[in-house]
Amino acid sequence: MASSQLINDYRQWLAFQRQEQLSREHQGISQRLEDARASSGQVLQAYRSMAEKASVEGACYRTLFLRERDNNEALPCEGWLFVRRVLSESNSTRLRVTLLETFTLEEGIIAPGEKPARKLTLEIYDKLDINKGMRTQVRVDCLDTPQDYHFITLLDAVRGDLRPHLK
Repeated sequence: MASSQLINDYRQWLAFQRQEQLSREHQGISQRLEDARASSGQVLQAYRSMAEKASVEGACYRTLFLRERDNNEALPCEGWLFVRRVLSESNSTRLRVTLLETFTLEEGIIAPGEKPARKLTLEIYDKLDINKGMRTQVRVDCLDTPQDYHFITLLDAVRGDLRPHLK
């Protein structure tokens, strides 16, 4: 086997390993949020805090989200989220954010600046799950690209050096 093919196979294997890790992580955090019965109000407060730190310190937060593929299968992706603005109107809460993707299965690991940042609108809402006894579960989904949904942004993973890549 040629060494270039071997290296390509190795990189592909690493991408599959990372994908599996992100799948477990997204599933685990989703379950913990559900078990904690986090409300949309609590999540909204967290995003407001992120927006304040973003404006003052340029803070970007690690985020995991699901992306639906053509075959209706959803796989987690990873990125850094810069929360520009939180808009609350009556029963609707929307977030204006900039997303720097850092991992997809198709592209593998993406260095900041390698791919342009995307400006998105996310919506925070409570989803009713009738399969679990009429329980609600907080969700954050993208309005611009419906194949990107169930965003989970981590407050404990912050970077302040990504602002140049957000243009």
